[in-house]
Amino acid sequence: MDIEKLVKMANQIASFFEGEPRREDALEGIAAHIVRNWEPRMRRELLAHVDAGGAGVRPSVAEAVRAHRARLEPARA
Repeated sequence: MDIEKLVKMANQIASFFEGEPRREDALEGIAAHIVRNWEPRMRRELLAHVDAGGAGVRPSVAEAVRAHRARLEPARA
């Protein structure tokens, strides 16, 4: 999948959750949405992109990835 599209989608999710009064709730919401709605390949690509510097991702996306990485990592077959 095109990483620019994944970044755009992740940023849209972050934009929605950034209205949460508590930062922890926003980060949890971002991670939970991605886990629920993104297939494993998409999550792997986002994690790799953030690991490589995360060009274009909102700070809250990068922070959610760092804070909830274990949940976001797809299970290995």
